[in-house]
Amino acid sequence: MKQLFDDVSFKCSKLVTKNYSTSFSLAVYMLSPSIRDAIYSIYGFVRFADEIVDSFHGFDKADLINDFEKEYYKSYKAGISLNPILNSFQHTVKEYNITDDLIQAFLKSMKLDLVKSDYETQDEYEDYIYGSADVVGLMCLKVFVKGNAVRYEQLKGEAMRLGSAFQKVNFLRDLKDDNLVLNRNYFPGVDLKSFDEKDKTAIIKEIEEDFKVAYQGIVKLPIEAKFGVYTAFVYYKKLLKKLEKTPYHEIGSARIRVSNYTKAGLLAQSFVTYKLKLV
Repeated sequence: MKQLFDDVSFKCSKLVTKNYSTSFSLAVYMLSPSIRDAIYSIYGFVRFADEIVDSFHGFDKADLINDFEKEYYKSYKAGISLNPILNSFQHTVKEYNITDDLIQAFLKSMKLDLVKSDYETQDEYEDYIYGSADVVGLMCLKVFVKGNAVRYEQLKGEAMRLGSAFQKVNFLRDLKDDNLVLNRNYFPGVDLKSFDEKDKTAIIKEIEEDFKVAYQGIVKLPIEAKFGVYTAFVYYKKLLKKLEKTPYHEIGSARIRVSNYTKAGLLAQSFVTYKLKLV
């Protein structure tokens, strides 16, 4: 039965999410069951593409990402793929009217990681973040508003700022791996060899402004999505606070994390705030 295969495909996307990101998986679990599978499918798609360019050393990454793209479009046209991640994603794209410009912008940023190491101008930086993070937030927003074009346009700006905030926190947290392992520097005007407290403070201030704007969109989200997105928001705010308290020289030498115990506390805090309708 085709339905059985589709069910297995979505379960594969869920498995990818749970294994690659316990934090994001927890946030998705806080969403309404009616939209969880769609968000899992989006995460599975973007995670596999990201893994190709970041982790598959010793393989022809350019061929792999190009094949991944071709297989996606083949699955979209045919309505099926034997790759379960692509099969579930193409279903979500069609059901929630995820426009192709979002997918193309994402793939463009992934391919940039194969050829570009430094983002020297603000325009380059913003263009990369738009494709690598903002559009992922917009794909999720399409699901949250169930493809409603009017609601989508109303919340689009805030969703992009939330995606930007998440990505910039990841950039700051992953300075060591991005610089030493992948030889990348995403922050324009920042020399990682002389990275100091002033650089760190400026980046954190930028992220805090993104969070401030993003919060205004979270409070307007449909009930099915609000608690899950707020949970992710609280987690990333906590991670940013840890980075703020970490000496600049330690950010570049160790990966900052939020413990599982702290995550549980944040979840409880988020739940109380949500139930009291403070968000």
